[in-house]
Order: sequence, then structure tokens, then C-alpha cells
Amino acid sequence: MRMAKNDVPVRINVAGAVARQQPNFGDASGYGKISGEYFSLGAGTDISPLLQGLEGDLCQSPHWGYLLQGELTVTYSDGKSEDIFGGDLFYWPPGHTVKVGKDAEVILFSPQHEHSHVIDHMLKKMSG
Repeated sequence: MRMAKNDVPVRINVAGAVARQQPNFGDASGYGKISGEYFSLGAGTDISPLLQGLEGDLCQSPHWGYLLQGELTVTYSDGKSEDIFGGDLFYWPPGHTVKVGKDAEVILFSPQHEHSHVIDHMLKKMSG
């Protein structure tokens, strides 16, 4: 689920302050500790080959994040995909892969255990 800043509902709008909030933006129930992550990804990067061997050959960690700049395409287990643009908030449920269209700077918040498993798997693929 991607959401542009101006699509996030305004809850407070007073002189000098605007607060926007999107309720029900994913569910973190049962995941435990969350890690904060910052990724710099070059145009053309496709993580799909590095996910081979994981369940469904996809990342099985959910992510909540913000794309500072660039462009990403996320593809889900059902085959649907969506483009994420600089300035967008997003939630990616388990079962996805990512391709980078334009150099990207990404902030992610992910369940620590689940995403560490995925990153460790990717590291093994890169070293083997």
C-alpha cells in the first residue's frame, strides 16, 4: 500500500502545524522488536535473484517506510505491482520483491527477526 503525502488524511491543521494520520497502515501484531533501516539503492537494482530460496522466492518480512527520493516498483505474491515515488509512505506486507527505477533513498521499519533473516539470506547469496 503506497500513499502520497497529500493523500494522508489531515487530523490537525492550525497555524504552523499540520498533522496527518492514516489509521490501519499495516499490522505489527506478534512481530516483537522493530528495526529502523536506511537503504541507498542504485537504479536498476533488482533484489529478486537474492530472494531465491526464501518462501515463495520473496521477502517474507513486512515493512513500513518512506521513500525520500527515487522510484521503486514493488511486486507482491499475487503478481500485482505498484510504483513508489519520492515522498510516498508505504506498507509492504510479507511476500514481495523490489526493483529500483531511479536511484533511491529509503527508510524502512521492519520486524527485526524477520528482516534480519532475509538480509542474512541475501548476504549468503552474494558471497556464494
